[in-house]
Amino acid sequence: MGRRGRRRLPQEPVEAQVEGLSHDGRGVARVEGKATFIHGALPGERVRFRYTARRRNRDEGELVEVLEASPHRVEPRCAHFGLCGGCSLQHLHATAQIEYKQRSLLDAFHHLGKVEPETLLPPLVNGDPWGYRRKARLGVKRVPKKGRVLVGFRERGSSYVAELERCEVLHPRVGGALMDLSRLIGDLSIPHRIAQIEVALDDEQCVLILRNLDPLTEKDRERLKRFGRQHGFFFYLQPAGPESVAPLEERADLRYRLPDFDLTIHFEPTDFTQVNSEINRRMVRRAVELLEPEEGERVLDLFCGVGNFTLPLATRAGWVTGVEGAPELVARARANAEANRLENVDFHAANLYEPLQHEPWLKKSFHKVLLDPPRSGAFEVLEHLPRLGVERILYVSCYPGTLARDAGELVHRHGYRLVSAGVMDMFPHTAHVESMALFVK
Repeated sequence: MGRRGRRRLPQEPVEAQVEGLSHDGRGVARVEGKATFIHGALPGERVRFRYTARRRNRDEGELVEVLEASPHRVEPRCAHFGLCGGCSLQHLHATAQIEYKQRSLLDAFHHLGKVEPETLLPPLVNGDPWGYRRKARLGVKRVPKKGRVLVGFRERGSSYVAELERCEVLHPRVGGALMDLSRLIGDLSIPHRIAQIEVALDDEQCVLILRNLDPLTEKDRERLKRFGRQHGFFFYLQPAGPESVAPLEERADLRYRLPDFDLTIHFEPTDFTQVNSEINRRMVRRAVELLEPEEGERVLDLFCGVGNFTLPLATRAGWVTGVEGAPELVARARANAEANRLENVDFHAANLYEPLQHEPWLKKSFHKVLLDPPRSGAFEVLEHLPRLGVERILYVSCYPGTLARDAGELVHRHGYRLVSAGVMDMFPHTAHVESMALFVK
């Protein structure tokens, strides 16, 4: 039997009326009664698009022409927008981006958690939505046909590295140096064996971690050192797994300030820290204001990382306990507490997705809890909170779907109210939705 041929896509552009935005920032239209996701289209627009995929339950397409434009459409600042996968919403006005993210959060609460916040928090936004990214992982690929090494984010919907000259959302020290980095790696003895660059900036310093699949020569090392001194970069090398990361020359002492609390947080370049330092400062301030820690109260900070929330909470509460799954982050958090002379805090290493009945901190009581889980959410720990006597929960989320799921659990099963919720524009010009929600018993 011959293999069944794939259904051919229509070659001529098709007209559609765009009704909404998907969770990943594509315009959503209904064509012949079928949901169709169109890259580059915005709600309210009449467009012509070309099909890129047709499936049983949905179709996909690429914008060809805008026949009637949305009043919220703007000219993208980046020349590579549409090719590069680093951004998806540069063509949408900043105010409309926030409205879209608020709507995504509320839709998730309504449809997934079957809950509604009593009040909506004002969105946290940065005055300048450009050059904000201080953490990133950039692809590196030597492409002989293009005559150079490509350095940047991946192409949208592809594993290929986009051909970028600069990046408008990366911090300018890196976003404006992509061509310099391209030439640097192209001059190394193994340009085809540098797989990626991990970027980490603090308030002043910049670390670039090269994933080198083969050893560098001494000449390569000297070239990197010279380039680093000229451009103010600290180069690290990663010849194997994450544990192999080590400075090429001098180790950077990365740190950021939380001036509202007179704190300095130290971190290693591979540690998780927020990409947007200005939004992080505002986020921490709001979290402490909403949680309202007081002297004499015990606060539990789950998924505490290097102490981003733990230490500010300790400046207000009687005692704060931080719990984190990665032992190296726990060690960093303890060192941060000691460096900031905070003695009313303790830290524990525990996998919060596994059974916790033998954990010593679970044998204590707490007045309030802060949750800052990864994308998978905090479902596994929720059942412990009522037994700990927790009256107030502040949930910081990087994914509305799991926040909404956990909100439904807290409200419908554990007897908490969803008092308020709102978004934070941690990733301007992308569809990524960062949010926080306050629950009260």
